[in-house]
Amino acid sequence: MLLGWDMEECATRGVDDQSVAGLERRREFWRHHTDPVTAEHDALAWFEIAEWLADHGLTVAGAGICAWGSHGAPAYARGMAPPNDSASGTDDTLYFRQFLSGQDFATRDQMAVQMVNFVYAIGDRSAGECVLVDPAYDPSGLIDLLAADGMTVTGVLATHYHADHIGGDIMGHNIVGVSDLLEQVSCPVHVQADEVPWVSRTSGVSGNDLVSHRSGDVIMVGDVEIELIHTPGHTPGSQCFLVDRRLVAGDTLFLDGCGRTDLPGSDHAQMIESLRRLSTFDDDIMLFPGHRYSPAPSAPMGVVKSSNYVFDAIVGN
Repeated sequence: MLLGWDMEECATRGVDDQSVAGLERRREFWRHHTDPVTAEHDALAWFEIAEWLADHGLTVAGAGICAWGSHGAPAYARGMAPPNDSASGTDDTLYFRQFLSGQDFATRDQMAVQMVNFVYAIGDRSAGECVLVDPAYDPSGLIDLLAADGMTVTGVLATHYHADHIGGDIMGHNIVGVSDLLEQVSCPVHVQADEVPWVSRTSGVSGNDLVSHRSGDVIMVGDVEIELIHTPGHTPGSQCFLVDRRLVAGDTLFLDGCGRTDLPGSDHAQMIESLRRLSTFDDDIMLFPGHRYSPAPSAPMGVVKSSNYVFDAIVGN
């Protein structure tokens, strides 16, 4: 899940077998953002995306894609727009928001700033209900953000067990998360069956609060359907969520790279199979990752499949 992968290493060492500190990751991000050579590369990438859209009968405006993300970095995908913004292509029912840790919430938490996690809210605007995906660092702040939109939390979706996504201890730092949220809101926590013991051990959440799922299960939030897709590799029970042509992928797939497979519960072979499965998703589905490791916050799968080296080095597209 890191910057600076070497293609040959991908094939010989295993998926993302290295580590880079969160602070260095953010330094790399800003070096990329301000360097004139990479800025020119971004501009070329932008024209490449526009060309791809034209080839598929789409326009930049029609696809809701912007040249600059709302967080100030060059983007080749949809910015983090307010819910139901007309440019985002949402309808009056679906509520979908993307929040960046350290900027949209948990702004004084240096771990949140360095880890650049995304939290998602998905729900039914007419019902005023939503679920939170990976609500770590500042559950109270997230609840307040949703309340400002007239939404209440009725569930949690956990992509995987790591503390930066659901809360727990990491590198001697305690991250508040799902267990703290449950003290304020009584709601189920939806996890893949293979992830149940890992989630309980990491977060301290009781098994009574966990709802175990299999791949292909669908949960309803009002009239909004969310499909749960088991994508093991980064962890045994990693899962992605598909809703209205949006794929929330956690740490399974980023715009550049994919999740690590050198951590407890990781499996290189399973990650390859999960990536192969995701490579079959339609090109117009928007990918929303678990971290902002790229200038853009999201991108169409067609773009990701053509630009993310894991699909060349591992999937063989």
